[in-house]
Amino acid sequence: MDFAGKIALVTGGASGIGKATVMELARSGARVVCADINQTAGQALVEEARRSKLDIEYEPIDMTDSASVRRCAAAVTARHPKINILVNSAGFSEFYPFLETPPDYLDKVIAGNLTGAVHLTQALLPSMIAAGNARIVNVASDAGRVGSTGETGYAAAKGGMIAFTKSLAREVARQGICVNCVCPGPTDTPLLDTRSDKLKEAFIRAIAFRRLGKPEEIADAIVFFAGPKSSYITGQVLSVSGGLTFSG
Repeated sequence: MDFAGKIALVTGGASGIGKATVMELARSGARVVCADINQTAGQALVEEARRSKLDIEYEPIDMTDSASVRRCAAAVTARHPKINILVNSAGFSEFYPFLETPPDYLDKVIAGNLTGAVHLTQALLPSMIAAGNARIVNVASDAGRVGSTGETGYAAAKGGMIAFTKSLAREVARQGICVNCVCPGPTDTPLLDTRSDKLKEAFIRAIAFRRLGKPEEIADAIVFFAGPKSSYITGQVLSVSGGLTFSG
């Protein structure tokens, strides 16, 4: 797909699925803003892009802090008054039985996986309406569709992201904005590297394809929803999980 002339912002863009999305959009001609909490990784990505002659910028953001989110949106729209594509990809999770989950972690995981994206989307929406025919792609999780033992707070946040997608799609359809959601299954990312080998083996046994997803495979679905070939699709949720879930 050709994204020449398009401005895209991708949260969590310095690693994993977010980075794969940033690179694919940039290779397809977009100017991409990577918004990420990890400034070292973000600057390294900009340098990598420079060597490859790709148009990528970095902007710091902390998705758990609404003030940081709003500052990021203001900084980006000051440089780019019209945003064509927003990918809410940032996310994180830790494993806790629900009764043992620290209350401060519950607040943080919901903010980082849902509330931050809601604030960012609201802050950027006027610039996306001004751009016309814009695209919003939210990255949730199959945990938000069917649940996940040990990730109840995370699953709640991602379930909220799915509902946010559907509701926002209804509200902005008259402005020509498509809003869709990609739900990855277990994917070979730095986040998954924090899990035990036993857990990763259990994931692989549960996946129909008997392997983890690749960040680029999730990015392919995100880029499809970000592009012109999805112009008559909105409010939809796509599981990209290698057959881990077939319903829900």
